[in-house]
Amino acid sequence: MKLIDQSQVKTIAVLGTGLIGAGWTAWYLSRGFTVRASDADPKREAFLRNFVKEAWPLLKPLGMVANADPGRLTFHADPAEAARGSDFVQENVFERLDLKQNVLAAVDAVLPPDRVIASSTSSYPPSDLQAKCKHAERVVVGHPFNPPHLIPLVEVVGGRKTDPAAVDWSMAFYDGIGKKAILLKKEIVGHYVNRVQEAIFREMVHCVAEGIVSVEDADIGVAYGPGLRWAFMGPAFTYHMAGGPGGLAYSFDHFGPDIEKNWADLGNPKLTPELMKTFIEGTKAETGGKSYPELAAWRDQCLVAIQGALEQVAKKKG
Repeated sequence: MKLIDQSQVKTIAVLGTGLIGAGWTAWYLSRGFTVRASDADPKREAFLRNFVKEAWPLLKPLGMVANADPGRLTFHADPAEAARGSDFVQENVFERLDLKQNVLAAVDAVLPPDRVIASSTSSYPPSDLQAKCKHAERVVVGHPFNPPHLIPLVEVVGGRKTDPAAVDWSMAFYDGIGKKAILLKKEIVGHYVNRVQEAIFREMVHCVAEGIVSVEDADIGVAYGPGLRWAFMGPAFTYHMAGGPGGLAYSFDHFGPDIEKNWADLGNPKLTPELMKTFIEGTKAETGGKSYPELAAWRDQCLVAIQGALEQVAKKKG
């Protein structure tokens, strides 16, 4: 399969401009691309332009290129029109399978076959998404994490009809624009990292439901414990370090039976109305009365600061 040379990718179509699409738009603009955005709601244009304006200062320390220009943004009601003349497509429309299939098929019909189409879907496997596309071989999932203009991770996975070349191209493209792409070797509902998040949240919910810990302390326990390590090393690497000089092999030898015992004891809670109320009230108390915009600004500043600190450590090490 022949695909466009990545050095020739100048224009990105971003379809759907909610929080995910707006985040992608800001990121692509900060990397020097022209963005042709689309949304069925005409009110989204004002939201999108304001989002980019507010995100721009945060993007500067994250590797913004010298020729980046927030003015390289056009808005289109029709996703096919936005896709015309684009060199890559990032789809982010509402998480409904029939809608995504129809939008992808419409875009597929107007794009040259050497352009990759990526979906940001957080749940659907690409085999389902590409069902109505004539050129299904170039459809992949490129799943970001919210907010996508500040979190580097992108999960890439192809469907049954996806050409491996499109997957390889996508991995290289995302890495080349400052993202951190990981390859999913096969499809799974929810992809990989969402499933890990949900596993952690399930046990948190279980422990709150059992009266072991409060909602606030459950959050603090993760954020100020393993969460600090997870900013720069994953769980397997963490267990490797826990083994000292013996590494992960030592950890498995000494802690393996206890780990399996703990796995068997993990909870499987139900989100009853009462339990959901406990969590809603608990998280509301955690916010300290701050508004969503205030909390989002705090979150975004923390994300930028963490990455800046890690970059400084990497520079000293290197």
